Amino acid sequence: MVWLADLIFRTFKILHSGNEPKHMAGGFALGSIIGLTPALSLQTLLVYCLILLVNVNIGAAFFSIFVFSCFAYLLDPLFHAIGYFLLVKVEFLTPVWTYLYNIPIAPLTRFYNTVVLGSLVVSLVLFCPVYLVFTKFVVYYQKHWAQRVEKLKIVQWVRANTLFQWYEKVTFKSMGE
Repeated sequence: MVWLADLIFRTFKILHSGNEPKHMAGGFALGSIIGLTPALSLQTLLVYCLILLVNVNIGAAFFSIFVFSCFAYLLDPLFHAIGYFLLVKVEFLTPVWTYLYNIPIAPLTRFYNTVVLGSLVVSLVLFCPVYLVFTKFVVYYQKHWAQRVEKLKIVQWVRANTLFQWYEKVTFKSMGE
């Protein structure tokens, strides 16, 4: 239950941070790639590095990883179907897969797994739509809802709570924010 409250608080903190919507959307879109693809592979490591190197909101990226990984397993049959189609049914790609498999570093991507390949393809196809939708959402939220949310009695009560203020200080000081 504490993690849920922490997630909600961090989400509002990200939305109220005053960061550029494009930086938040960039982090969210990059996080969607990691959230949709299974576990650890070379491409997830590369996306983590990209999140750290480019000017995106890291909090939005980690929030997105959490959100997308919560329901990614439900899409595994779709990912499997797409990966299977690309690996087996599209015969002109067979030499490409064989060549990649024989390169020393390429198997670390686990492209030969149908779910991994399918989820990577889907996450790359969805990257731009996720970026655009989240950009519009952040702009709309900051323009129309941010002040209303701040005025809610529950938000004011939580912010006035001494325990919450202590938690906020400890948590975000330790994170360097």
